[in-house]
Amino acid sequence: MSCWMPRCPALSMCRGLAALPITCLERAKDLKSRLGILLHKPELGHKTGSSSKLQLGSRRRDSSREVLEWRESFDQLLKSKSGVNAFHTFLKTEFSEENLDFWLACEDFKKTRSKTKLASKANRIFEEFVQSEAPREVNIDHETREITRKNLSGATSACFNEAQAKTRTLMEKDSYPRFLKSASYQDMSRQAASRGTSKRSHT
Repeated sequence: MSCWMPRCPALSMCRGLAALPITCLERAKDLKSRLGILLHKPELGHKTGSSSKLQLGSRRRDSSREVLEWRESFDQLLKSKSGVNAFHTFLKTEFSEENLDFWLACEDFKKTRSKTKLASKANRIFEEFVQSEAPREVNIDHETREITRKNLSGATSACFNEAQAKTRTLMEKDSYPRFLKSASYQDMSRQAASRGTSKRSHT
């Protein structure tokens, strides 16, 4: 049907296209051409999907290895971000997550370079975790508590070292073994071992 026939429904469309600048029409043709090329290359999508699957598989293997390494030592657990998160979740079930939170606060504190910030952070950590009747008081002896209090008068990056070490030992000797025996970790390690076995059977 010609666009110039009376009452043609496409008449207004044709006139509208004719009124467009040449550059707009050229861009539209160029875009149509590019879309046509992409639509006729399904292998591009296939390659991208394969790459994503490989990366996902690699991440899963890495995380599986990490989970199994947590049982090698408490240090291995603390080196792993996901390990710390899993351990923190477990400690919450025992209502003792303040020990790990204090240890993490001390690690962050040691990275502080500004003397002004060092003093204010030290007081905040002491008030939250160390002083007697603190909102999240950690389980340390009176002597260590007093040594830490005296350290605040001339706060340095090492002023919580003794209290942090005592808390770490408590977690390593007490909470960490229970974490390894917990249903949540046992389930994670079984899944990790299963993925490792599956990988070996396919190689």
